[in-house]
Formats: sequence, C-alpha cells, structure tokens
Amino acid sequence: MSTLRWGVLGTARVIRHLVPVLHDQPRARLVAIASRDAARAVECAHTWQIPEAVHGYAALLARDDIDAVYLPLPNALHAPWVIAAAAAGKHVLCEKPLGVTPEEVDRMQTAAMSHRVVVTEGLMYRHEPLTAEVCHRLAGGAVGRVHGIVSGFTYHRTRPDDVRLSAALGGGALFDVGVYPVSYACLLAQHAPEAATATAMLGLEGVDDMCQAALRFPGETLASITAGFRAATHTWLTVLGSEGTLEVPEPFKPGPQAVITTIRDGQKQDDVVTGSPRLFDRMVADFTAAVIDGTPPVVTLDDSRRTAEALALIRTAAGLR
Repeated sequence: MSTLRWGVLGTARVIRHLVPVLHDQPRARLVAIASRDAARAVECAHTWQIPEAVHGYAALLARDDIDAVYLPLPNALHAPWVIAAAAAGKHVLCEKPLGVTPEEVDRMQTAAMSHRVVVTEGLMYRHEPLTAEVCHRLAGGAVGRVHGIVSGFTYHRTRPDDVRLSAALGGGALFDVGVYPVSYACLLAQHAPEAATATAMLGLEGVDDMCQAALRFPGETLASITAGFRAATHTWLTVLGSEGTLEVPEPFKPGPQAVITTIRDGQKQDDVVTGSPRLFDRMVADFTAAVIDGTPPVVTLDDSRRTAEALALIRTAAGLR
C-alpha cells in the first residue's frame, strides 16, 4: 500500500481541521464522508470537496475503496464504531477521548489486534515538537525531580444545543477538554494515577460544566487538573520540580512558534520552539506511517488506556455518572 484511502464517519465541526490536511497529505486520498442524514453528507461533501457522500456509517465501512476512517462522533459512540470499523478491516484515527471507560479501550484494543488494524487516539498536541521538547527537558533534569504538575483547559461554552452537553452521548467538560491536561499529566508521570480527589459543578443538562481534580501518581508526583465550560478560554501547564519550574502557556494547541519558560535559581529563561503550521499535519502523517510503514504510533493504546483510567478515577471521585 502506497496511498491510504480515507473515509470520514460523521460531520462534526472538527472535520474542518482534518479535511484540508487529508487533501494535502502526499500519501492520503480522501474518498468519502458519511452521515446518518443523507442531505448533511451531501452538503459536507460539497463544502469540503470530498468526492462521495454516503448515507449511514455502516455503508461507508462496507466499501472496498476505504482503508482508514477518521471518527469524530460523540464520545459515547467511539467504542461501538471503532470496533465496527476494525471488524470491517479499517484502520481508525479516533477523536479524543478514545474511550469513556478503561473497559471500552480494552475492547477496542482487542478488536484492533484481532483484525490487525491500527487504532489510535487523535491527540494532536502529542505530535508537536513542543511536547517532545518538554519531555526531553524534564527527562534531562531541567527542573530536577518532578513533584507537581498543574494544568488545565477552559473555555466558555454558549451553544445550548451542543452535543458536548448531552450526558447520554458522553458529554461534559472533563471528557471534552479535560482529556488534554489529564493525558499530559499521565505522559509526564509515565503512569496512570493511583488515587484521585475531585469536585465538579453540573449544568442544567446534567453534565459537568467545571471539574477540578487532584491526582497522585506513583513516585511522589501530584497533579492538579482543571477542565471547564464556564471560564474564559485559557490553557496552561506548569511543572514543579525539586530544582526549578517549567511553564508552557499553550501546551495543547501550540502555534507555529511556542514558548517554554524555565525558572531555576531565580533566573527565568524563555525558549521558542518551532511547531507545525497546522496542528493536524503531524498527527495524520504519524497515523499514515503506522499503517503503511508499520512504525509504532506516537499515541499508543496503552497511552489511551492510561488516560481512560485517570478519567474514570476523577469521575468516580467527583460523583459523576
């Protein structure tokens, strides 16, 4: 296989970031987009210059001219459609969170192994040079031993009909934007947390509008996590070490030029890291290489399982159902 033929399962707004990347990737060809609403599929295919519109997700998975699918469906639909795609022999790049429980991730991993397909979670920040540089510096002792991770992602959500406000579809701030700081904390700690305390504020729809959690990781590392729909847009990552502090103001959606600040011995140093012009470029290239070349993906299913464990601990501690 020299070219990966893509289909898109769903017409969520996030496709506006992915579709232009698929059009430009030298080893990708976007074939079709599917929706449960036939008219919606036709509209999106026309808007995004996708050759074919397909009525229904199962119909797209049944096609022989599709090798891989991008899955931006609501969170509660990830597991059933990832498993269905794997059974149809399709590789899957799935929007975050891959699963809303660790058990869902286990079932998806079993399906991927059984049908010999690549399944990976779409966390674009994991592919950026900024993230690699943060990990490199911390591994090299830039702040000494890491004891604290303080991170969060908030934005003010105002659309009343948003699918992210549906409890039945796996909505809530923790699953939507909390995945970013939670997965980053797990990445830096290289473990799932062993304990959590948490609290949440519920909106009228019954999902968490704001959630704060404290996580304890093996090896004397604590993390403080914030996710919310009520506060203004803000992202942050601060790593507290025995010999200094590392700060990243835009850890999850860095621009082409991102800043890392290191504070040590009272001295502050700002360094600029060059990233991608578009956030999805490296993620799609990594997925393509995993399928065509057999290289290990940056975000493994073990990573996704670790994140799902942490999310489950937080939800239980906060009393979220």
